Order: sequence, then C-alpha cells, then structure tokens
Amino acid sequence: MGALVGLALANFTLTFFILGIAAAAVALFFKRRALSGEVVIESLLAWFVLFNIGVSYFYNFVMHVFFADMAARFIGWANSPFQYEVGFASLGFALVGFWAFRGGMERRVAAILGPAAFLWGAAGGHVYQMIEAHNYAPGNAGVIFWTDIFLPLAGFALLIGRRRAARSPVLARAEAARPL
Repeated sequence: MGALVGLALANFTLTFFILGIAAAAVALFFKRRALSGEVVIESLLAWFVLFNIGVSYFYNFVMHVFFADMAARFIGWANSPFQYEVGFASLGFALVGFWAFRGGMERRVAAILGPAAFLWGAAGGHVYQMIEAHNYAPGNAGVIFWTDIFLPLAGFALLIGRRRAARSPVLARAEAARPL
C-alpha cells in the first residue's frame, strides 16, 4: 500500500487528473435525471479546474517550499532558491484554480491559461535537460513530462467544449444563476 501511495504522489499530476474525472463522475451520478451533454462538460471542466489546477498546484507549492530538497532530487536537480519561486508561483495558480472551480468561463480560462504557459515552458525545459544533461529522473522525463504537455490540451479542449455548450439554454440558465 505504501508503494502505491508513493507512486500516486510521485505522479501527482496524473493522480489528480484521475481524481478529477472520478469526482465529476460522482457528481454526475447524483444529477443523473438532468444529465445532458451540457451538464457533463460543465462537471468535467469544474472538477478539472479544482483538481488539476487548485489541488495539484497546491501540492506542488507544498513540495517545492516545504520539501524543496526532495522535490529537487525528484526532478534531478540540486536544490536552489528557484525551488521557492516555483512553489509560490504554484500557490498563485492554486488559488486561482480554487476560485475558478465554481466560477464562470472567464475565471476558468484564467485558471487554465497561466498554468498552460508554465507547463509547456517546463516541458521544453525537460526536453533540454534530457538532451543536454541526460537527465532522465522521474520528475524530469517521466509522467510529469507527459502531463506537462497533455494536461493543458485537456484543459483547452474542455474550455472549447464548455464554450460550445454555452450556446445551450440549459447551461446558459445555470451560468446566469451562478453567484459571483
């Protein structure tokens, strides 16, 4: 069991992606009478933002700030003050993710756009480290590398799906009723 927990935490970006899908499935199960494409995409997007932005970046904040040596070793780097900068940037992303969970489209675009730029930049850095430094540490060339590329794509796909669904009268009523 300890090995499984360690694997889940080491691959936290994938873990939180799976948890977001599971949370959306549970939420949809309890809305099964009102299930429609609009409701499904709204649920998937909301839980994606909560888990993949809010919770994931909060976890990243904790790891880079409070467990900086361990995080640096996982990535294949030496610890440096940069760890804390990444940690506090992650805290900022996390707060926007938590704020966007029950927010409107503008909040969710903001919650996905900033981390997407960060993740794609990080993926480029990982490639550079793989080529130049032969750094194939799990935190540089493992699941983290692939989720750095594909999670922003998933987020943008959900935003596009949500935008298309916004033309639906069901989701438009839900958006209008949502408190600020």
